[in-house]
Amino acid sequence: MNLNTFAFLLSGIFLNALAQFLLKKGTNAVGAIRLTADNWFATGLQLAAQWPIIGGLSCYVISVVAWIIGLSRVDVTIAYPMLSLGYVVTAVAAWYFLGEVMSLQRMLAIAIIIVGVALLVKS
Repeated sequence: MNLNTFAFLLSGIFLNALAQFLLKKGTNAVGAIRLTADNWFATGLQLAAQWPIIGGLSCYVISVVAWIIGLSRVDVTIAYPMLSLGYVVTAVAAWYFLGEVMSLQRMLAIAIIIVGVALLVKS
């Protein structure tokens, strides 16, 4: 895999992770969502008015474009497992920016993902 292809795949992965983080920030501003037949439209409007939600959805769109370009250049058996890096980025960002718990078990899982992706990229 050349550097350009790797950059497109990583861009897609990082933008997807950023989208998750922004969506979480947007939902934190709204609070726990409980949809009913009476409030689903108003709740949707409230979510749509949150800048982090808008940013997160925008990141998704751009990430899909980057991912498609990268995927056109590499086997799906290489590219798809690399998506697990999104979990690593999102978990670290949630720990650092949102104060979410990073237990030893989670850190070990993240380390295993990193080693797995490193082996995959070298294959």
